Parts: sequence; C-alpha cells; structure tokens
Amino acid sequence: MASAAMSLFDNIYYYIENPIVPETKDWLMTGNPLKLFTLLACYLIFCLRLGPWYMKDRKPFQLRNVIKIYNIFQIVISLYLFYEGTVYIFFTDFNFYCKGVDDVGSPSRIRIAKAVWLYYIVKIIDLMDTVFFVLRKSDRQITSLHVHHHTLMPIATWVAVTFFPGGQGVLIGYINALVHAIMYTYYLLSGLGEEYKKYLWWKKYLTMMQLIQFAIIVVHSVNSLFYPCSFPVMLKVLCIFYGVFFLNMFGKFYYYNYVKTSDKDVKNGPSKIKKKVINKTH
Repeated sequence: MASAAMSLFDNIYYYIENPIVPETKDWLMTGNPLKLFTLLACYLIFCLRLGPWYMKDRKPFQLRNVIKIYNIFQIVISLYLFYEGTVYIFFTDFNFYCKGVDDVGSPSRIRIAKAVWLYYIVKIIDLMDTVFFVLRKSDRQITSLHVHHHTLMPIATWVAVTFFPGGQGVLIGYINALVHAIMYTYYLLSGLGEEYKKYLWWKKYLTMMQLIQFAIIVVHSVNSLFYPCSFPVMLKVLCIFYGVFFLNMFGKFYYYNYVKTSDKDVKNGPSKIKKKVINKTH
C-alpha cells in the first residue's frame, strides 16, 4: 500500500516537473501545487474561522470604492479573456469535436498559454469575493456553493495551466469569462446606490447563465469522448464530473431561491405577495 502511494506520488511529481507544455512550469503560481494549496488553506481558515471571529464584535467595513474598482477590474479582464478565447476558437484551427494542445512552433501555442495562465491568476484573485463578504459581515452570502466554487476553480485552472494550457479546455474559460463579465457588471450596478436597484431585475438569470455554461461543458466533453485527439480522456472525464457537480449545486441554489420561493408566494396568496413586493421596494 505504501509503495503504491509512493509510486503514485512519484508519477504525479514527474508530470509536474516535466509537463507537456514546459513553457508554463516556472510562471507565477504554476508548477508545484504547494504554493496554491497553502494559499487556499489560508483562504479557508480566514473566511470560515479567523475572519468571522475577528469581525464578531466589530462594525462591518464599507469598502464601497475598493469593491467598485475590483468589479471594474473583473469586467475588463473578463472581456479581455473572452477576446483571447474568440481569437483562439474562431481564428485558429480549433476543432469543436476534440482539440489537443497546440504543437510546438504553433503561433497560437504561447499566446493561448499566457491567456490560460491569466485566467488561472484571475481565479485566485476571485478569492477576494469571500474576503469582502467576511469584512462586510455578509455572512449569508458565504454559502457552501460559494466556498466550494471558489476553492475548486483555482485547483481546476492550475491543472489546466500546468498540464494543458490550450486545446478544448479553453472553451470552458471562454464561456466562463463572458458569464463573469456580465456577473460583475451586475455587482457593479448593485453597488452604485438604491436608484439603480430597479435595473437589476435580472439577478436570477445570472444563475441560469451559470447552469447553461455547465450544461455546455458537460455536453461538449461527453461528445468529445467519441473523437480522438491529444487531449487526454481523463481530463475529459474530469470536465464532465466538474460540470455535473456544479450543475447539481447551482441547480439546487436556483430551485431553493427562485422556484421554491415562488411556489410559497403562490400558496400564501395575493396578500403575502403584495407584502413581499412592498418590503422589496422599501
């Protein structure tokens, strides 16, 4: 048992030190995952234990201007990544059926690898979402879905940038970049003041967009299993698992926050609905 574990560790270590695309091995936060796991451990300790304990008897920080700048940054960087994805998917030899990492010497190889690395760094920066929730004492927003999503995304993108920074995996980041640009636009508008609240009726559609993106990931990954290319089958399976996992979590979130709540309003009658509307507008 111990020898099998050591053999597995040696194999993993070998592939980390000798990735298929060696150009990315020494970039910031790539290569050995110890740096990332240490950062994620600090993130979880702060957001789930240390932060709430520190803020327990303190007033919430406002952070309005900081969060406004943060949201603008997220919008701009997401649109840039969406642009890079557009160039790679529609203006190179990208194959929607199955696409491996570009060959050595390909003009798009390093360019898309840099974009995947930047996407990975953005997923690390996304951890600030939860830090802001803690400092503003918005504890109800620190849900299991939120923490799982923000913890797993840096790990998934570390795998991508370390082993396969390109190929059909780019499609995941491409769709996600567009969703995030829209999502942070919503956050930016919601933080501008009460006069903008009336323009934010489309909140539930953000969750629908998340569900659609994960459905696309699952369908595309399943379909790619039937077409051979250099993109590993194991990564295709992991993409399917990833998509199904978040489809389930975001699906439950959508059901309990929009479908079940709506059903309760109907059962409680018009007076209850009217009361709820009045409460929302004041």
